[in-house]
Amino acid sequence: MELKSLKKLSIPEAQECCYTPFYCEENVWKLCEYVKNQQPDLLQYCYVVFISNENKTVPLWHQRSKSAENHLTVWDYHVILIYTPPDQGEALVYDLDSMLSFPVDFSTYGSQTLRSDFLLKPEYHRKFRVIPGEVFLKKFASDRSRMKNSDGAWIKSPPPFPCIQTSVVIF
Repeated sequence: MELKSLKKLSIPEAQECCYTPFYCEENVWKLCEYVKNQQPDLLQYCYVVFISNENKTVPLWHQRSKSAENHLTVWDYHVILIYTPPDQGEALVYDLDSMLSFPVDFSTYGSQTLRSDFLLKPEYHRKFRVIPGEVFLKKFASDRSRMKNSDGAWIKSPPPFPCIQTSVVIF
């Protein structure tokens, strides 16, 4: 297959994607699964990025779950998909919780959503863990227990599909 025909990642519009609020890691897993099923040759250019810190307080702007001015949300962690085109064009960010375009170029996402840690108190500085999409699909699993309170009731309603399970690692 010619490289030119592989360049464009074809993910449905955000409103057509599998999305459950507060389950960003499972939403991104479903995006990776879609790429694997629809354009498997492009999965190698997809990366899953976990954004967090020791305090579980990572500020992101232009998020749907707005809690303050400028649509600022302070997540315990957040997960996004980054696609790096093989033609070396600018990377694209797929964030189903974002109010920015879907996808959005990496520089816009960085300046609008992440902004600079220099502007933040140290307890809000973010750390990034980047995982190849192929690895994420193989090793990610979730039992959703973090979304239940002490009596077992859901804090936030779960996705309509079964828990993502593997026999390898639970993140």
